[in-house]
Amino acid sequence: MSKDLKTDAYDVLKRRLRYETVFVLLIIAFCVITVLNINIGSVPISVKEIAEIIFRRQGDPTQMKIVWSIRLPRIIMAAVLGGGLSLSGFLLQTFFSNPIAGPFVLGISSGAKLTVALTMIYALSYAGSVSSIVLVLAAFVGSMISTGFILIVSTKLKNMSALLVAGIMIGYICSAITDFVVTFAEESDIVNLHNWSLGSFSGMSWDNVKASVILVGVSFVLVFLLSKPMSAYQLGENYARSMGVNIKLFRTCLILLSSVLSATVTAFAGPISFVGIAVPHLIKRALNTSKPIVVIPACFLGGAVFCMFCDLIARTAFAPSELNISTVTSIFGAPVVIAMMIRRQKEKQ
Repeated sequence: MSKDLKTDAYDVLKRRLRYETVFVLLIIAFCVITVLNINIGSVPISVKEIAEIIFRRQGDPTQMKIVWSIRLPRIIMAAVLGGGLSLSGFLLQTFFSNPIAGPFVLGISSGAKLTVALTMIYALSYAGSVSSIVLVLAAFVGSMISTGFILIVSTKLKNMSALLVAGIMIGYICSAITDFVVTFAEESDIVNLHNWSLGSFSGMSWDNVKASVILVGVSFVLVFLLSKPMSAYQLGENYARSMGVNIKLFRTCLILLSSVLSATVTAFAGPISFVGIAVPHLIKRALNTSKPIVVIPACFLGGAVFCMFCDLIARTAFAPSELNISTVTSIFGAPVVIAMMIRRQKEKQ
């Protein structure tokens, strides 16, 4: 075997070992944080009792109710929605070819928040209730409206910094309209809206879990199927065209899937910041690659671990008071984004 072939084989083995190590660590972190989320709370439950309750459906009736009705739905929602939000950020970063792009920064989450707020106020005023699917559809419409504005602005502004500023301004406009609507709404109609707008995984039901798993699960499969054309697109539009990728259709799919994912998160848990930017960056750094076929599942798993960890901090740091989930994700996510921007600036110099 020639020296070059030996070097190539060594590099392949080294990359594979790195990928496997990252995935194993993420799976271990996922399992540990899952147990901690079930274990820690106003009613502590030991690991042995957790195993009895989950696998044998036996144990103290109060503890069983806490695990199955409160903690498990919340944990699953944090994992599914965290993974979906991280994946949404990765799709936007691929679309704009910039690691700073994300649903919260570009104002997409704020657009979803606006339409969900309007829907909740209207539905509660006239129908008395609102279903999960209606909220997701409303959030999707809001996401698409904000995305449409971003796409229009992107044709006029080639500078990514200016585009990000435009996205932030769109977010401020949507938030201002939301606050204006809430100010003049009936107080009885905005109690649920206020709790939702703070961003939280509390109060989740198994119906919420089923709906989110279907929406995020289908989106994840479709995103994974796009991994090959995504790899070509990362090397440039001309290269992707030469490989037979329909650029217009591909970009449309990226935006639609990203909007569905961010809309699902916003509809169920409210606006959550920085997950869509920080997690994809950390995952790509850990894997030392941007290959979608590797990054997509790792990004989803990383987002799940990150949001589960932040949710654990949110509900236990100042118990019995509970923090806004975006407060915690910002504390951990914002420094990552700042470090990323400093690093990119140094690379340009």
